Amino acid sequence: MFDTIDAKKKQARKVVTRLRKQYPIAECALHHETPFQLLAATILSAQCTDERVNSVTPILFEKFPDAEALAAGTQTQVEKIVKSLGFFRAKATNLRGMAQRVVEVYGGELPRTLEELITLPGVGRKTANVLLGTAYGIASGVVVDTHVRRISNLLGLTENQNPDIIERDLMAVLPKKEWITYSHRLIHHGRQICIARRPKCTECPLLKICPRVGLDPLE
Repeated sequence: MFDTIDAKKKQARKVVTRLRKQYPIAECALHHETPFQLLAATILSAQCTDERVNSVTPILFEKFPDAEALAAGTQTQVEKIVKSLGFFRAKATNLRGMAQRVVEVYGGELPRTLEELITLPGVGRKTANVLLGTAYGIASGVVVDTHVRRISNLLGLTENQNPDIIERDLMAVLPKKEWITYSHRLIHHGRQICIARRPKCTECPLLKICPRVGLDPLE
């Protein structure tokens, strides 16, 4: 496979070149109008599809458009709106706790550092990276969701399964200017072509450079 860091960097450059050509527009799939709404939607997206999140956030944001409004909302109000999502009670608790801390500690404005963001309820490295990269263009790290984890392994860019280790692996081989868009593009790729249970390898623009780690040989 790719035994040296230089070999993996070379592979990473090939990957991002092809992804950029295939998906020239790299956008977050979560619908939002403000950074606060993006953060709320990302908290809701834990163990849930973006499509399901997008089905409830219009109602949530109409009633609670900003941190001040959500901080004043009751648990029952928020739970009722997000009830169709998994772990809705915990997510409602995290949403309200996040909004309250943003109001009380940061005056209603979201902090712009990873270290501060991960002090908010429901916000870990992945969620913080999503916000910083998508809302502010700050490349604080690489977002590692299930698509990024799986496909980065297939491509030989990492041999790990732990998201934190995968993030470090990818930060070491990807050009920093690609940290934000790499995840967006790989998520689109995972939904359209590199589908977990039925990957369309023969249609894949990355096939020539993909070692297909762990998959059966193509016939």
